[in-house]
Amino acid sequence: MEDIKRSVPDKPGRDGRFAVHRLIIMKTAVSQASADLGHGLDHHYHLTAGQIAQYQAQGFIKLKEVLSPATLAAFQPVFSRLVAERSINQKPLAERTTYGKAFLQVMNLWEEDALAKELVFSRTIARIAAELMQVAGVRLYHDQALFKEPGGGATPWHVDQYYWPLATKHTVTAWIPLQDTTMDMGPLAFSVGSQGLDLGRDLEISDESEREVGRRLTLKQLPIEESSFALGDISFHSGWTFHRAGANRTATPREVMTMIYFADGTRLAKPANRHQEDDWKEFMPGALIDEAVTTALNPLLYHDLA
Repeated sequence: MEDIKRSVPDKPGRDGRFAVHRLIIMKTAVSQASADLGHGLDHHYHLTAGQIAQYQAQGFIKLKEVLSPATLAAFQPVFSRLVAERSINQKPLAERTTYGKAFLQVMNLWEEDALAKELVFSRTIARIAAELMQVAGVRLYHDQALFKEPGGGATPWHVDQYYWPLATKHTVTAWIPLQDTTMDMGPLAFSVGSQGLDLGRDLEISDESEREVGRRLTLKQLPIEESSFALGDISFHSGWTFHRAGANRTATPREVMTMIYFADGTRLAKPANRHQEDDWKEFMPGALIDEAVTTALNPLLYHDLA
């Protein structure tokens, strides 16, 4: 675990003592919940051959009870606080773009908080990602919190890999709700089997992508899977799988933490758009085009030989 000094104010005194005490209490809560229920951050979640085949065929899978509700309940205040601290300058919901109305998006929280890092670096989740993709090891691309506020808008149809300059199809996002997520809160909806089709891979998240991808999916008559999540369930979807999420029609924030992984050995691709240029600079600084990405921001989180 990181040195707890990162969470302590520069000036000593009463506030500093409280900060240390709060961190110790929260770390103890997470560790105790994991130990008591056997659904910690480093256990082996046994995938069946059928589950791996389902992911390969459909481009996504929803897995039940990957982490215990108690473990996630211990982490929820950590991410809620971090998102609140990083979102204080947001415009009112009505004044934002379609993208901005869809969610509050805060990235690489593992760099800021020792407890956040424990979840992001979970060996359990990284191993699932590797086994679903059938690769030996995975590195972290980045984490991101996606909080859909009460009244927050729908997330339009899109593929994630439009934004990533990675020369591989072996990318996957773990989508981890921090509460039970009902249909009216805006859970993910997946286009089944769309990962091998170009139905708008060149479209960023926008009103246009919602209209155009939706039209093409209708023409292809691809089924859509959309269902609620119980706390502890985690979905995994390929970087090329088309997906969306509905609006949050409740009075409760839909709080989700995600981690994005790519196969160890993946090379940096020449950026194809401005978003990929930005991602290169922010999430893979120092990486070189056509060379394997191994920067300090992209640690190896699981390998079958480790």
